[in-house]
Amino acid sequence: MKILVLNCGSSSIKYKLFDMTTKEVVTQGGIEKIGLPDSFLKLTLPNGEKKIIEKSIQEHTSGVQFIFDTLTDATYGSVKSLNEIEAVGHRVLHGGTKFSGSVLITDDVIAAVEEYCDLGPLHNPANLKGIYAVQKLLPSVPQVAVFDTAFHQTMPEHAYLYAIPYEYYEKYGIRRYGFHGTSHRYVSKRVCEFLNIPVEGSRIITCHIGNGGSITAVKDGKSIDTSMGLTPLEGLMMGTRSGDIDGGAILYIMKKEGLTPDEMSNLLNKKSGVLGMFHRSSDMRELEDAVAHGEKEAIRTEKMYFYRITKYIGAYAAAMGGVDVILFTGGVGENQSTARAAVCQPLEFLGVKIDPERNKVRGKEAIISTDDSKVKVVVIPTDEELMIATDTMNILKNLK
Repeated sequence: MKILVLNCGSSSIKYKLFDMTTKEVVTQGGIEKIGLPDSFLKLTLPNGEKKIIEKSIQEHTSGVQFIFDTLTDATYGSVKSLNEIEAVGHRVLHGGTKFSGSVLITDDVIAAVEEYCDLGPLHNPANLKGIYAVQKLLPSVPQVAVFDTAFHQTMPEHAYLYAIPYEYYEKYGIRRYGFHGTSHRYVSKRVCEFLNIPVEGSRIITCHIGNGGSITAVKDGKSIDTSMGLTPLEGLMMGTRSGDIDGGAILYIMKKEGLTPDEMSNLLNKKSGVLGMFHRSSDMRELEDAVAHGEKEAIRTEKMYFYRITKYIGAYAAAMGGVDVILFTGGVGENQSTARAAVCQPLEFLGVKIDPERNKVRGKEAIISTDDSKVKVVVIPTDEELMIATDTMNILKNLK
């Protein structure tokens, strides 16, 4: 069974084609700069070679069509016919309170995703463009929506409600939803398999740390709290997002600078975080290099970044009455040993001990804590696309 996974952004489309018989990636790639004259498709050939194909792609339907054409291309293709694709799975950011799991896409599902565009204005409209494109180009192929928010629907109301007049939750659905749910679900399940421990009774803190970052408290396999909120802006300091900030500070800046809500949103989402403090870049590799060269601005930024992660881990250990496993994933979490060491060092009071040699691992499943550490500290590379493909396959099987 071959399943295509699509992740559509406002100006990009990422894709992976899976053979679910073996769970292998047949091919993968992505289109960047949709709507601009220098748009291109970058793909990975079966032999691992990277190839860039430049093409003017003005909107998502033509982008998806170009991906389909490339999949069947005589030179770069990986399937003889699009008939080999049995289903398409889509990453969809916001499913609100209506979706606690992945679903077959129907007209009612599309209407619900459209309804939640107000809550996910940067992502849901783009996700819908991918769904519309496949409907137009492959109308007989079933599609599945896998929601970033679904895993967090198990949070109790005392964790997801904000302390504002309750009527705003009733009228507008303002509450914590959480994101990166597909990643948190995958790695929290995978770490139990890796460590050979039962899901029931487990207390796991999953740290998805990349350009965007979130932390989730997973108890008995269920999310009971998570750092992102109504939008992906809340929580950790991220590449370009501020994370937690006093609402009063937001109002103060808006008044002083004369900013509109859209301008303030742009400041908090695209000009803050590591970029706002470090100025030069939002890339943690550049920040790490600057820290190594003793740049004060970089050192200050890095300390802020690590401190927020440590603080959330401590809070979630308290929320679960302890912690058995601390798990790192995402671009930074999987690859930056200095980040993992710095985050865990203040947690020694919980019995956390990092083994410096084991911590040198990059992008591989590994235990990085010492044998006598009271808490297992583990690196588990995430695989959201495989999770989407697996959900899609399981939903298809249930239809037969």
